[in-house]
Amino acid sequence: MSLHLIIDIGNTKTKTALFKQGKMILLEYSSDTEEKIIRAMIAEHPDIKHSIVSSVRDFPESLILLLKSHCRKVFFFDSHLPVPIENLYESKSTLGYDRLAACIGASGKYPNQNILVIDAGTAITFDFVNSQNQYIGGCISPGLEMRFKALNHFTKKLPLLSHKDEFSLIGKNTHDAILNGVQNGIVFEVDSYITKLKAKHTEFKVVITGGDAKFICHSIQNFSQLESDILLIGLNRILEFNLLHSND
Repeated sequence: MSLHLIIDIGNTKTKTALFKQGKMILLEYSSDTEEKIIRAMIAEHPDIKHSIVSSVRDFPESLILLLKSHCRKVFFFDSHLPVPIENLYESKSTLGYDRLAACIGASGKYPNQNILVIDAGTAITFDFVNSQNQYIGGCISPGLEMRFKALNHFTKKLPLLSHKDEFSLIGKNTHDAILNGVQNGIVFEVDSYITKLKAKHTEFKVVITGGDAKFICHSIQNFSQLESDILLIGLNRILEFNLLHSND
């Protein structure tokens, strides 16, 4: 049985995964060594026959040649690649591939449901796919690290902080005031967005993914489902869809 090589190149990390019969069997993370990891995967798993690449930055030409020389089919996810979902976004060419892929993964795992997909990474994205398998659109907001950096960058005296598990409503010093403000701000924003969306869609599933997904999932009051690998699942689903509709 052939393997699928799934490559997701994000703003700060690269995820490389292997799928077999729709199930993920291996996952590797890297910061700037994706070429080494991908070459090692190909060397160790000769059954890799198909691959899909999603990237928010340039993909090395050497790796493109490597994939094309090894795989029967290589797909590069862009606005022209067919997907197993109806995309109703008005500016399809500017839609982040990670946003759409996560929704495709969620709609495949939870079919015939309204789903709000929240991806908490460099930015926090809110994306909605309905029970008719239609991607509607969403929102983009600054992520956790970006908010901490913004306070430090655009002021003269506020220090640069990072996420802490323990925080409260009221900070009694500047350090805690920043920590509480940033983290509560995200929690309140996510909870409020979900609550307001319920006024229009009484029933929908909330799926949270991304690097800061655990923080949000454990902090908000609304029920949510943590799905760390939903984007990779979506990319594999896109790959399978295009293989099924391929001419050869």
